[in-house]
Amino acid sequence: MNKTYCPSLTEYKRRVARVVNIGGVPMGGDYPIRVQSMTTVDTMDTQGSVEQTLRMVAAGCEYVRITAPSVKEAQNLLAIKKELRARGCNVPLIADIHFTPNAAELAARIIEKVRVNPGNYADKKKFEEIEYTDASYAAEVERIRERFRPLVKICKEYGTAMRIGTNHGSLSDRILSRYGDTPLGMVESALEFLRLCEEENYYDVVLSMKASNTQVMVQAYRLLVQKLDVEGLQPYPLHLGVTEAGEAEDGRIKSAVGIGTLLEDGLGDTVRVSLTEAPEAEAPVARMLIDRYTGRAALAQPIKPLAGPAPINPFQYHRRTTHEVANFGGLNVPRVVVSLASLPQLEYADLRAAGHLYSAFLDKFQMSDQGADYIYTGERPVPFMLPNGLKEVLNYTAWVDAGQRLHHYPLMTADRYTDNPPRHPKLNFLYTSLDALDQNLLLHLRHDPTVVLVLATTNAHAMPEMRRAFFELLNNQVTCPVLLVRDYPDQPLEQTQLDAATDLGGLLIDGLGDGVVLGTELLAPRPQAEWLELLSSYNQLSFGILQAARTRMSKTEYISCPSCGRTLFDLQETTAMIRQRTDHLKGIKIGIMGCIVNGPGEMADADYGYVGVGKGKIALYRGQEVIKKAVPEANAVDELIELMREDGKWIEKEVVPVEPVGV
Repeated sequence: MNKTYCPSLTEYKRRVARVVNIGGVPMGGDYPIRVQSMTTVDTMDTQGSVEQTLRMVAAGCEYVRITAPSVKEAQNLLAIKKELRARGCNVPLIADIHFTPNAAELAARIIEKVRVNPGNYADKKKFEEIEYTDASYAAEVERIRERFRPLVKICKEYGTAMRIGTNHGSLSDRILSRYGDTPLGMVESALEFLRLCEEENYYDVVLSMKASNTQVMVQAYRLLVQKLDVEGLQPYPLHLGVTEAGEAEDGRIKSAVGIGTLLEDGLGDTVRVSLTEAPEAEAPVARMLIDRYTGRAALAQPIKPLAGPAPINPFQYHRRTTHEVANFGGLNVPRVVVSLASLPQLEYADLRAAGHLYSAFLDKFQMSDQGADYIYTGERPVPFMLPNGLKEVLNYTAWVDAGQRLHHYPLMTADRYTDNPPRHPKLNFLYTSLDALDQNLLLHLRHDPTVVLVLATTNAHAMPEMRRAFFELLNNQVTCPVLLVRDYPDQPLEQTQLDAATDLGGLLIDGLGDGVVLGTELLAPRPQAEWLELLSSYNQLSFGILQAARTRMSKTEYISCPSCGRTLFDLQETTAMIRQRTDHLKGIKIGIMGCIVNGPGEMADADYGYVGVGKGKIALYRGQEVIKKAVPEANAVDELIELMREDGKWIEKEVVPVEPVGV
């Protein structure tokens, strides 16, 4: 199978897409990667939509999308556009269409671009399994094509661009029946529409493959690019986004894992970050993700090119096969290591920075699902007994000086390692990089059952260099586990969140990596209290990246859509309320959707769903099955918890007193 999906796996090269002109702001080709977002105000509120659009443009949006669920909203796009132009704002407008071809055909005559979702434009989703013969399937495809053809002709006549935007959660029953709930199904859903566009000689098309599951999202975009090439279709520009990423830090991390992974490989021509926040908060996050690639090609150090095909399948998740070393590798979840080596001193209470909370009142540590597995202390061993389950890594010389204790584990460099010095009998860490992986070292690694590689890089093009190191291990049949380490300079924490989620998440999504550590060597000295706050953030970030990459679930996951004009309740307030009641439930996925468009389909892999179905009315779901249809909003969270209780999934939140520092 052809695995080619990007210009280069080792050199930063942006994919050259066909240029699509959208209201005088072209996308694709050598044009900058564009930022966009979507209004949350009711589309019938002309002034509200205009004011919000102006705020979004001021925040950096180059395109603004507005929902048009019916013909009346599509018609009102004209009033919104006129008012914006009268106020000197020429931002291109995009109509977001679901279910209603008539609205799309009207909107295409008014604004610069329409977005259609193949899963519900002329197809249907009733959660039914249907057996199709080849003939009946072909007949259904032809019916859909004929319903879609008028829109294509209108767009061509009016010079209106189109996004064919597949969503993982809203694949039609027909697509699901033939392809299943897969990236291939997502791609085929879009290609059915795209082939008709090309038949009509209409090429002003942008494509997207969105999902709330970052693995599925990345695989679908890669497969789409590969399929376009194989079928000889145009290299259409790509709109990147993770649907229902959520809010705050979790939403930013999840967006970066999905979007950043593709940007690393040169894919993507416009970005929308979907946060459960005001839309003007989305644009700066998208800009931070995009700006990392300005000048990337010039900053990147050369990476040894591949001789032959990549030894992984980029279209399907498979974790690299490793042998087990202590609790690394094998079937173990990826581990989290927190570096405490920069702390001026270390006391019991300071282990909270690694997620281990000490209560002097109870004289014990509180077990935490986000407690680090290891701490790295450099040259200074911890002067007290560690809580059960927490282990310590030391530099090799400090490990020797401390008496080579069994509960301490040494970190050594490649030159020391190949000299075969005294080692720990069960677990040794080896700090290395791509350049150090010569044949001598690879030979040692192939026969060592005790080593975990600590893989680092100083290359600006970090993720591809680390991925290239994994290819070296795979091609040489080296199966030792690998701990991924990334160091970042002093910069805003939000930037580090996005950078780390891209670099580490991009590897984890491909099944590469058995643990993560965020280093501190590039950070300037600071007071103890500031160190502790930063390291605590690093610990949470490490667990957040593992969760966003779907490799270790350590907390409740909220699949919450961004607000839009269809939303039937305050999403931010409701998400915060649900989070407050449920954030102690490890590994449970809760979908919080503002309307039925973003309902059971979009929260495709959620365990439970909270969906607006009318003003003040909520439907509660177990998976994709509606359990309660019209629960009053005031009672809905209690009813959701009761549903979890019936399923045996509910546990009460435990509160352990932890004394404030300094008390």
